[in-house]
Amino acid sequence: MPDSSRSVAEIDFPADIQLTPSPRDWRDHVIYFLLIDRFDNGAVNTPPFSATHAGTGRDLSTRNRFQGGTLKGITNRLDYIKGLGCTAVWISPILKNRQDQNDAYHGYGIQDFLQIDPRFGTLADLRELTAQAHARDMAVILDVVINHTGDVWAYPGDYPYYYSGGQTFPFERWREADATPGLQDDDAVWPRELQTPEAFKRRGQIRDWNDAQQARDGDFLSLKELDVQNARVLDTLIKVYKYWIAAADLDGFRIDTVKHLENSSTAIFCNAIREYAQRLGKKNFFLFGEIVADDDTIGQYLGRNSRIDGSNERFPSLDAALDFPLYFALEDVIKGFTDPAALRHRYDALRERYADHGAAGRYFITFVDNHDQMARPYRRFMHNNPFPNQVVLAMTYLLTSQGVPCIYYGTEQAFDGGGPDDSYVRECMFGGTWGAFDSSGRHFFNPNHAVYKSIRAVADLRASHAALRYGRQYFREISTNGFDFEHPHTGHCTLAYSRVLDSQEITVLLNLDSSARSDYITVDRNLTPPGSVLVDLLAPQREFVVEDRGGRSAVRVSLQEHRLAVLARRQA
Repeated sequence: MPDSSRSVAEIDFPADIQLTPSPRDWRDHVIYFLLIDRFDNGAVNTPPFSATHAGTGRDLSTRNRFQGGTLKGITNRLDYIKGLGCTAVWISPILKNRQDQNDAYHGYGIQDFLQIDPRFGTLADLRELTAQAHARDMAVILDVVINHTGDVWAYPGDYPYYYSGGQTFPFERWREADATPGLQDDDAVWPRELQTPEAFKRRGQIRDWNDAQQARDGDFLSLKELDVQNARVLDTLIKVYKYWIAAADLDGFRIDTVKHLENSSTAIFCNAIREYAQRLGKKNFFLFGEIVADDDTIGQYLGRNSRIDGSNERFPSLDAALDFPLYFALEDVIKGFTDPAALRHRYDALRERYADHGAAGRYFITFVDNHDQMARPYRRFMHNNPFPNQVVLAMTYLLTSQGVPCIYYGTEQAFDGGGPDDSYVRECMFGGTWGAFDSSGRHFFNPNHAVYKSIRAVADLRASHAALRYGRQYFREISTNGFDFEHPHTGHCTLAYSRVLDSQEITVLLNLDSSARSDYITVDRNLTPPGSVLVDLLAPQREFVVEDRGGRSAVRVSLQEHRLAVLARRQA
């Protein structure tokens, strides 16, 4: 398999090599998501951050430029990531972006689909990363783009063109960074199969993001929309990403901007990738997507819900999707700003949609922070938040509720970025000139940080208790007096829910109030009858006796402000 192919026709696709087998169930993993450029640059002498360095200043002019993070840097920090309790790493796109642009640090504007961006490293670096991850029983998930390329060609006059009733606009020229005659490595787009205007929709930039057709056919800002309904284009993209699975022993793909793709094209792509991975011994290669939408829209992309145009055939599409419906609700619930009913209603809907209530979690990647911040533009969960333990409550919810939890880099160090653009939530973990807390030149890989240690403690519980990974989920009624029970309807409450698997019930209690609380919590009377003794798995010295409260089983638990408990029945 060549390392510098210019055409997918030059690639051999081996079917007889055996790669690292896939995880049995992705709910057994906690994912750590990072932006390569902002994570670690591999330097060994960078001093650590301390509170005295906050506010010492960073270079605002560099926030949207490459900072220097590399694939080698990630490899060097795998133990830090696993120490947090994360056993899968989702990395931002690695493929080559335009080399004449210093603001493509995020990797989403691809110019060459068959090359790693040299600013991130080499194919050998990627292979070493996956090999070292697999040696630690960790998986590597690559962020991939099939919706668009970078800004690799120009409309007439090199003016910005905007969507106008579905009109197809003329193509003028390829962008060329190299003055040498003919298309060189840094010019246009590669592989060669994409070097035709017919590979692109050419409808101009999206004006109205709420117009479904415009969002599907228009250009994503200056990025150029690929015509994935063109069979040659889709076949090229399939071959590109098959190549990367075999070349680097990858374990999954996160597919960018799925909402901007045709359902059928997404399904064909996913099915082809899944089948190739199975031939290579990866029987559960993970394919999850970014669909910023409600559950009805997301459901169109999951399982066999994508009908192939012109036929009655349905292909299996995505395995899972980023859980934006939960993301839109969770922050305000955890911070006590809104009625926790928003969470209950969401899970009630999941029970209606999925026949196997307990299995519904396999379809969603849950998160609190990310690099785009759709609901709260350009601020992290901790931005201007005076209550640091709230982020522990939020992370605990992810780790103990249905779904595959995902932690965005820096959350475990209580990063609190926020500002007028997305660079403010893309701080440098290794310091650089754009460090967190208005600092520079100081790294944040601190395994003794209180938030890091709290997340690790709950992640350990998830790993050791199957009910927290696979169990059904039920929100519990509470009472302040032991007689009048109801679901909480304000943010001043103990949020309680149980995960139930077979004969085990584990009940999670989150005090969302800024004051101490002592509440009675309902538990399952059959699984946890009166007289049972419950133990706080995070503080085993704390025990609670289940009482009969008017015919129901309930346990009274006291919690300090913004504290939590995870209760399980003590075994005789």
